[in-house]
Amino acid sequence: MDTDALPSDHSPSPPSHGAMIARQAIMNAQQVVVGYELFNRARTSTAHTAASDMVLVFTALSHAGTEELVGKMLLFVNCTHESLSGGHLDLINPYKVVLEIPSLGHAAQDEVQARLPILQELRARGFSLAFGHQVLEQTYAPWLALADYIKIDLSVLPPDQVSVLINYAARQSQAELIAEKIETAQQYDMVSSLGVQLFQGYWFSRPTLVETKLLTPAQTSTIELLNLVRNQAEVGQLEDALKKDAALTFNLMRLINSAGLGFAHEITSVRQAVMLLGLKRLFRWAALLLTAARDGETPPAVGQTAVLRGRFMELLAQQALPPDAADKAFVTGIFSLLDQMLGLPLDKAVDLLQMPDEVRGALLRHDGALGQLLQLAQACESSSGSTWEQLGSALELSSEQINTAHLQAMAWMNQLRL
Repeated sequence: MDTDALPSDHSPSPPSHGAMIARQAIMNAQQVVVGYELFNRARTSTAHTAASDMVLVFTALSHAGTEELVGKMLLFVNCTHESLSGGHLDLINPYKVVLEIPSLGHAAQDEVQARLPILQELRARGFSLAFGHQVLEQTYAPWLALADYIKIDLSVLPPDQVSVLINYAARQSQAELIAEKIETAQQYDMVSSLGVQLFQGYWFSRPTLVETKLLTPAQTSTIELLNLVRNQAEVGQLEDALKKDAALTFNLMRLINSAGLGFAHEITSVRQAVMLLGLKRLFRWAALLLTAARDGETPPAVGQTAVLRGRFMELLAQQALPPDAADKAFVTGIFSLLDQMLGLPLDKAVDLLQMPDEVRGALLRHDGALGQLLQLAQACESSSGSTWEQLGSALELSSEQINTAHLQAMAWMNQLRL
């Protein structure tokens, strides 16, 4: 077997794009966490803008940290009015997200009225809306009926005004009240005695920093995907474009299985992910991912190894395993180098994706036929002839079949211009 063209497993890792996101718990009266508010804590973040909103949500959905950032909780996201029409909201399951809508400062009635249609449209799409206590002012009366949550900021309101606002909100709105910036037991006792059921502040928990990672695919791969989506390419073409870049595949699978999209069952194939996401959301996703890509990057060697390994295993599975195993073989191969891609132990990296037990077992312990295929691919890369011949024999694959699959995998990569 010709292994000269196969990159080594010890090649440098592909770059990952990091960000610092803080999350602070929102608790109920039983001190059970019901949601998290997210904050951008990047050192380079100097202002809260529409662009920073998009990056925050996108990174939260796609991040590759060692813990689940959001989990199954509600996600409270601060917005600017400019970002409310952003395409990033198309990527989100609206029933998992609460959009925190800022006040307009010294707003005139016509400004409030002008913003009303977009707020109504977002709520009709299923998003919950949260407002600051300013929404209780007469100027904001058109917005009040849209409020699912009203946040009472204890850091700026004197106790007597807090009491007045809570009582007024209870009479004039169906919104749930959240007392925020609670720092003492006395503040908690006061608002809870007034009927508030949700709480946020240092007295409960401080914001927790979570370092996120987003694998950066080749910019050319992302642009190619965008062009294919724009031209309404067939699913098979989109699948091939995604499969050629390990970082693209990882980020898509991470996104499609994130809590933010809310699918009931795990998605384990690239084709499924493409079909479920749809062209519109796939385009939005690729466009946002392009903003995280660094100019001038070429696909790193470890990514090429992952792609070639995945395709090689897929071709062998088509000959040696049941028909439904080929896509699992590709996923096993391309994700077998996640530890190097992310700089994490392999078990931690695999935990980031919801994998079927047979894929997880193959990745971590070389279990089953998929595990044997993975060992075979690794043996071929290391030029261990006797090992890959033994494994091939166990899978009832001849040397000719293995070599042919290797040449076909290489040709596939060349066709995709890796």
